[in-house]
Amino acid sequence: MSAALFAPHILPGKLGTNYFYPDKSYFAYYSSKNIRLIRFPFIWERVQHDLDKGLNFDQIRLLRRTLDYAAAHGQKIILDMHNYGRYKDQLIGSPAVPYEAYANIWRKLAETFKDHPALYGYDIMNEPHSTQGLWPGAAQAAVYAIREVDRKTPIIIEGDRWASAFHWPHYNADLLIEDPADNLIYSAHLYLDSDFSGKYEPENSKDIDPMLGVERARPFIEWLKTHNLRGFLGEYGIPDDNEEMKVAMDNLLAYLNDNCVPSAYWSAGPGWGTYKLSLEPRDGQDRPQMKIMQKHLANSCTEIGPFPD
Repeated sequence: MSAALFAPHILPGKLGTNYFYPDKSYFAYYSSKNIRLIRFPFIWERVQHDLDKGLNFDQIRLLRRTLDYAAAHGQKIILDMHNYGRYKDQLIGSPAVPYEAYANIWRKLAETFKDHPALYGYDIMNEPHSTQGLWPGAAQAAVYAIREVDRKTPIIIEGDRWASAFHWPHYNADLLIEDPADNLIYSAHLYLDSDFSGKYEPENSKDIDPMLGVERARPFIEWLKTHNLRGFLGEYGIPDDNEEMKVAMDNLLAYLNDNCVPSAYWSAGPGWGTYKLSLEPRDGQDRPQMKIMQKHLANSCTEIGPFPD
């Protein structure tokens, strides 16, 4: 449910013009579809206008309101810092954004939200990429900082190269983070176009093998099994008008259920208009992707996998 991440280049931006926070109706709709987990992106620069300063009151109020709405509808929220491994275009771990500044913001956020009943987990960074080897150190700093104030909430770790599931073992072989609370979940992303981007340009969205989603997820799943770690597919999504991709999505979700790996569809929330990946109903009608999702909501998993063979 991602409209709060819109216009990250306009800072801090204007609520309702450049970015949006969802009202109760969005939570009610997804609750009616039995969707209980919501990944909610926010922008670091809006929550903290300057490094090592306090949190922005208005943004924290809006994040808390989001959690309150979820709690009222029996849902859980993953708080996702949607910044690609950067703050104001500077890499975390660079002189401009030292590790301790990143640790500091997550320490503050955890202290603020740790006791909220709708909080499921902290997704400490969306799609870090081109981090010059700095990302594992950043992730470790954030985990240690969160655990200073919160020992119970799961921490979700995405990988370098935009968290690509298919490329995970090559770019994230050493992303083995220590957690004093032993409660990490690793998160990958997956799209079905030929350039892996999720932009779904027509020339990149043809001749889709029905098992493409499974084959793109498999390297990540096998890496998790090798290291006996838990996993989450934090983003996947398809255009609403591509029949081949609907079959591939169906097979992907079956494969994830077989491995007890949960997932979050991209995307929902206000402001998407005619975006083909959006799950928001149009003219009172559900999107075609919703039917495929609902088919796979029921499963026999009692814990997050995958589990070693």
